[in-house]
Amino acid sequence: MTTSPELTTPTGCPVSTLAAAFDPFESAYQAHPGKSMAAARKAEPVFYSPVLDYWVVTRYDDIKEIFKDTDTFSASITLDQITPSTDETIAILVQHGFNPGLALVNEDGPSHRERRMAHQDPFKGREVEALVPRIREIVNGYIDAFVKKGRADLMADLFQEAPITIALIFMGIPDEDIAACRQFTLDQTVFMYGRPSPEEQKQVASNLGRYWEFSGGLVEKIRQASEGPGWLPHLIRESERKPGLFGDNELQTTALAGLVAAHETTTNASGNAMRALLENPRTWERVCADPELIPKAAEESLRYDGSVAAWRRLAVKETTVGGVTIPKDARVMMITSSANHDEAVFEDPERFDIDRPNPNRHMTFGFGAHACMGATLARQEMRIFIEELARRLPHLRLVGEQRITYLPNTSFRGPQHLLVEWDPQLNPVPADRP
Repeated sequence: MTTSPELTTPTGCPVSTLAAAFDPFESAYQAHPGKSMAAARKAEPVFYSPVLDYWVVTRYDDIKEIFKDTDTFSASITLDQITPSTDETIAILVQHGFNPGLALVNEDGPSHRERRMAHQDPFKGREVEALVPRIREIVNGYIDAFVKKGRADLMADLFQEAPITIALIFMGIPDEDIAACRQFTLDQTVFMYGRPSPEEQKQVASNLGRYWEFSGGLVEKIRQASEGPGWLPHLIRESERKPGLFGDNELQTTALAGLVAAHETTTNASGNAMRALLENPRTWERVCADPELIPKAAEESLRYDGSVAAWRRLAVKETTVGGVTIPKDARVMMITSSANHDEAVFEDPERFDIDRPNPNRHMTFGFGAHACMGATLARQEMRIFIEELARRLPHLRLVGEQRITYLPNTSFRGPQHLLVEWDPQLNPVPADRP
């Protein structure tokens, strides 16, 4: 292993050439984070990145152990910005009274367990299943708008639209307020996990602040009619049952988290899934011919090209990961996309294989105490997207020669655009033909 003699880790060891060169904002990681970490998994599965000032972990078993060991690894930095906010950005947030409470994703200990239990009921399978007719109606409404045109951008025309509406319904936002909620652009990916310019930071902060002010009134409105279905009404009832469990800022944080999660998980996961399917035409043909294969296709896409590339933790005491000493207070980045391509767990991991026996072992939704609560809803949405596109546009194909790009960031990935085309005269549903 060659080293960069001028660079050392916080423990005083020389930084290897591989570690010094790692930059998640560069093209190799952005194009395919799991594949780009193959050399690290083999030669240096745990290393210190001077670019990020994080210890980077790449192997499946090591990442799983970190998720499990909540006494050693705190989730408190999960929502910390990779690039700290400028003073101007902070001033904008303060001006709007932006004061989010803890979200489950960055909370530890007994309070996390208690509050997570209080959140769970709306995420259970039967509750999500009850939403299926509404989800299908929404998805088909967006497909209606382009099905006769012969060309679409699946990201802009479908995947960036439907999940937001579905998330608002899931949260229990009254129908008459959905349009008002949708006006807020809350794309936090680069803001939180990338290298935004000062101007980009200020724009996102302004949108966040305006939504924060709006959501305060929304929470109060829902409180007045909290017997209805949905995530927020449920939490309001729980807070009344057990005072102090959730304050208003935690409820507003939930309203924010629901919108952000819809974009950073479901939107991106659906785009990644359709890209993988259309890049493998024989697999797409099989899925169109046999819809029973769709759950397997969705699960394999979550492994092959998941929407969550990395999670972060803080070491609260000195420890060892993969034989490497991690000092107290060190920041750790777990490349879950790398875990999903670990050859020790997944045979021939670079192959998109919907017949794979173990795709559900992927780490895209995390693991253990902080595993994604919305995974059931995300899977259901992905399946419905694929079902309806397969039913109405089985002759769909990627537009040739397009360059598929991703927002440069460490943690979330999905195509910015996904251009597709088809002959609308061949649409199998007669009403879908021009």
